[in-house]
Amino acid sequence: MIPWLSLITALPIIGAVALLFFPKGEKANATIKWFAIIWSLIPLAIAGFIWFGLFNPANGKMQLEEFAKWIPSINVNYHVGVDGLSMPLIFLTTLLTTLSLFYSKYVIHERVREFFLMFLLLETGMLGVFISLDFFLFYVFWELGLVPMYFLIAIWGHKEDRPQYSAIKFFLYTLAGSVFMLLAIIAMYITTSSATTPGTFDIVELAARKPFAGDWAFASFAFWSIFIAFAIKVPLFPFHTWLPDAHTAAPTAGSVILAGILLKLGTYGIVRVLIPIFPQVFQANATIIGILATISIVYGALAAMAQTDFKRLIAYSSVNHMGYVILGIAAAVAAGGATLTDRAIALDGAILQMFNHGVITGALFFIVGMLYERAHTRDLKMFGGLGAKVPVYGAMLLVATFASLGLPGLAGFISEFMIFRGAFASLTLLSTISVLGIVFGAAMLLWKVIQNVLLGTFDEGKWEHKHLFDLTMPEILTLTPLVILMVLIGVYPSVLLNTINTISTAILGVIVK
Repeated sequence: MIPWLSLITALPIIGAVALLFFPKGEKANATIKWFAIIWSLIPLAIAGFIWFGLFNPANGKMQLEEFAKWIPSINVNYHVGVDGLSMPLIFLTTLLTTLSLFYSKYVIHERVREFFLMFLLLETGMLGVFISLDFFLFYVFWELGLVPMYFLIAIWGHKEDRPQYSAIKFFLYTLAGSVFMLLAIIAMYITTSSATTPGTFDIVELAARKPFAGDWAFASFAFWSIFIAFAIKVPLFPFHTWLPDAHTAAPTAGSVILAGILLKLGTYGIVRVLIPIFPQVFQANATIIGILATISIVYGALAAMAQTDFKRLIAYSSVNHMGYVILGIAAAVAAGGATLTDRAIALDGAILQMFNHGVITGALFFIVGMLYERAHTRDLKMFGGLGAKVPVYGAMLLVATFASLGLPGLAGFISEFMIFRGAFASLTLLSTISVLGIVFGAAMLLWKVIQNVLLGTFDEGKWEHKHLFDLTMPEILTLTPLVILMVLIGVYPSVLLNTINTISTAILGVIVK
């Protein structure tokens, strides 16, 4: 039997190693770029084959599991698998990686080999997190993805936006959270060990054993240690301050992957690890987490409205939209009279929002980058009237913006609707307050983006008119798959919900008996 999950994870790092053997120089750059793009299509094809050819959405258990002894002396194993939570995110990771590499072919001209090598290495780290079922392995991949993103920001970031400072800030925030998580992992290992048997790092086994079940204080310590690590990654208020700087400084493709995938590692970890292993502690603290989510939703929208930098605006909108994900997760776990159906709807919406946010915000960062390549500025005051001058660009921006604000018929609507439908049953007051985030978010996108960028009067004196041209064919090809997904999920969300729903019900089985 072909180890598909190991193959899809190993292929990007094999491609990264292969790039080391390419010759240096300008003449080799085109070959390097095309090799990386074509090589990235292989994991994308495998992800599609696994999802639509091998994966059974009706099965709520782990599928395509692979197991091998790795470090027997401390019971560390190579254990991987996939389910309805990880499968869509694996596909999204491979899709955004390919699109990012394709777009970067036309905008990255310095240290080309290193850039594409780092991107492939980053893909391995992200995929590894989504397939890992051993906490030691999970932690290795978690840290692996941190290094290439640091270099992508520091080396290829926008020079005027302090890329080194932003990269270090990103690295230190994430590393600090990782230290907390490592302490909790070690504590769980020690707790599950005995004089005759070693402890376990296996996430599935830990969910069955429920470490610290008889010790509320230690269980709370472990829960919050891991939660902080995941909350920093999301990022959830008040751990969000690294995100605007990192996005502003990062190259366009780096921002796409950062928003599209890396933020999802945090919410994925919360669902994969914290709900199954610490259900009682999570339920006891769900309201506190819901409050943090509500603050993120409202504050993120208001902060975005205050921005004049187009990219920074989209960065703060991610704080707003990821707050919806946390609200849905908290509502699914919170104590109260909510039925299993209510909880499943909230969690389904949260997982769907993870995917939708990756698609929508990924497209928005591409769109911002395309405008920056022409105008060499992201200052919203410098734009206006572009809808008539660059209609294809305007159409793409309109679709992505309307999807982001939750227009019915586009992807953002259904996930936000499901989150609030489920959350009102268990976190009624917080859900009511969070609705303000939708209002503020819509006002922000309509006023700051559509009005300031597309409408109004075009002033040729603000920046050189010769740089203003509509989307090129490579740019259209980059955005088209994402636009198709926005419409497809908006019109027919079951294409994703059929995969998600079974695993949501299975995960919530530990909460509702």
